[in-house]
Amino acid sequence: MTQLSQAAVRGLLIAAQGLQQQKPRKVTEKTVRDIIRQMHVLQIDTISVVARSPYLVLWSRLGDYEPKWLENLLAKGELFEYWSHAACFLPIEDYAYYWLSMMSHMDNQNGWQRWINEHQEVMNRVLDYVREHGDVRSADFENTEGRKGGWWNHKEEKTALEALFNTGALMIRKRHNFQRIYDLRERILPDWDESQAATQEKIHEQFVLNTVKALGVTKADWIADYFRLKKADTLKALKILEQEDRIGRIEVEGWTTPGYFHFDNEAVVMAAAKGKIPQSTTTLLSPFDPIVWDRKRGSELFNFDYKIEVYTPEPKRKYGYFTLPILYNNQIIGRLDPKAHRKDGIFEVKAFHMEPNVALGDALVASVKATIKACAEWHKTPQVVVRMANVPGLAEQLAD
Repeated sequence: MTQLSQAAVRGLLIAAQGLQQQKPRKVTEKTVRDIIRQMHVLQIDTISVVARSPYLVLWSRLGDYEPKWLENLLAKGELFEYWSHAACFLPIEDYAYYWLSMMSHMDNQNGWQRWINEHQEVMNRVLDYVREHGDVRSADFENTEGRKGGWWNHKEEKTALEALFNTGALMIRKRHNFQRIYDLRERILPDWDESQAATQEKIHEQFVLNTVKALGVTKADWIADYFRLKKADTLKALKILEQEDRIGRIEVEGWTTPGYFHFDNEAVVMAAAKGKIPQSTTTLLSPFDPIVWDRKRGSELFNFDYKIEVYTPEPKRKYGYFTLPILYNNQIIGRLDPKAHRKDGIFEVKAFHMEPNVALGDALVASVKATIKACAEWHKTPQVVVRMANVPGLAEQLAD
């Protein structure tokens, strides 16, 4: 029986996520769209000590590219925003799989519907405003303290925008300086019809299928987290996909349960079983990168224990505010605590922590140094300053 090693599973995840070594290629707006389709979801986060997470996730895979391309794809309607793994940019062709989620917010037992029922007047007022004036930002509903033309309670108008977004009446047309700009769904998707919506069963099946493809080879326990499915719904969909011969099974070294793979990945899976394992690029990962967002999977597969310490009081932080895992040679070999000082052109590494038992050699140091420098230059903060490292002499080797 064909069996995969743990090393092969790591390599297959890296390949499925678009993080394998590649020949130099011209990166275009289409490349950005294609890599988002490959991942299926691009999580949104607003923390900006370095590039905001969605931009950093793309840089990890593409290298130097224009961040404006992400906004362009949203404005062109090739992406849309909604809740998936979390708040995400999503391929527009997947819209049908989110409609029932939008409609679930209209359930009378749901908090949004209760809020809507209690604030129908402000809901109608905001919708009328959008119909008349076109796309709007939440900032357009500013508190003018009773002056003519102002809104009587700008917080309620902002909440109404979110309610209308969550229930599908509004979509995000574009972003400006990362601020959402809302418009009517029928203006953004004029050809959409509710009859196109997928059934709940098909949604679960498609999300499980997408997850299996996006993870390369996965155990059942890792599937639910990718699209935040319930475990029972995941297992039911997995069983159906197996029965319909839409996914395959393979034995994995050390696993007591089967590994699952998408048949589109069959050739690379079989090659990995024979020792031809995809190799990673050296890169920095966002805390919200699919490679590491499932902390349990990261611990099991990479022996990497990771916690984002944004909400940890500074004196209690072990590694730093917004540490970025470092991918090298199919392993996560450490993490760094960065800050981009854009006005000064400085990329500061406050701390660099190597993982225990990582063999520190010239090739590793050179590759990681080049990666930090490339990230710094992409941020337009070309001067790299490394304050400290947990290995003597390493900070000096990594700095400019």
